[in-house]
Amino acid sequence: MSTPIHPIMELLNRDRRYKLEAYQFVREALDYAHRALGMGSSQPVPAGQEPPPEAHLTGQQLCEAIRQFAVSQFGYLAMTVLNNWGVHATGDFGEIVYNLIDINEMRKSDSDRREDFDDVYDFEEAFVRQFDIQLPK
Repeated sequence: MSTPIHPIMELLNRDRRYKLEAYQFVREALDYAHRALGMGSSQPVPAGQEPPPEAHLTGQQLCEAIRQFAVSQFGYLAMTVLNNWGVHATGDFGEIVYNLIDINEMRKSDSDRREDFDDVYDFEEAFVRQFDIQLPK
């Protein structure tokens, strides 16, 4: 008898574009959006509680939460880290989210579309140009 494979492992075998860390990061960024930024609800969700079903984010909102979370976690290296995981544009976040939806790890509303994640921001602008590095005089 064979041991069942976890859905995320099946997903990684089926779609090799993104590393496991990319999927984990998107899930963590969604949690960050609800808890730290209060996105999708009238106030932040306390630690240890699940966001209510109506606490929904649009693709654009999730992309913004991912951007903020990436900068807070990785600073100037955010784009390098995301690129290393196979993520090069906001459309990749959409692919990751919809892959997670396909394995019931995330959910969507009837109005959500994969294309909602396309061209939300430019990675170079969002992750590199915002940093003003000054050399000591």
